[in-house]
Amino acid sequence: MLEQKLRRLIEHSMRLREQLDIRRITVSEASNSLVTFVTSTPDPLLPSVWGPVDKKDDPFAAPSGGCGDGCMVL
Repeated sequence: MLEQKLRRLIEHSMRLREQLDIRRITVSEASNSLVTFVTSTPDPLLPSVWGPVDKKDDPFAAPSGGCGDGCMVL
């Protein structure tokens, strides 16, 4: 029983040491990175901010070609 307890404590200690090796960044660095991404990546759902989106660049536009306007998914 003591051996199991010792083994669990050693495993827990090893997991904690692994977590110490994880690279960490400050909140300000993470928020700056997020703001940079959001302001530099156009969002087709916000045409009022980014302007109209070309049909070829809009992932939410209806597909052109195929069966036209008469297609239905059942």
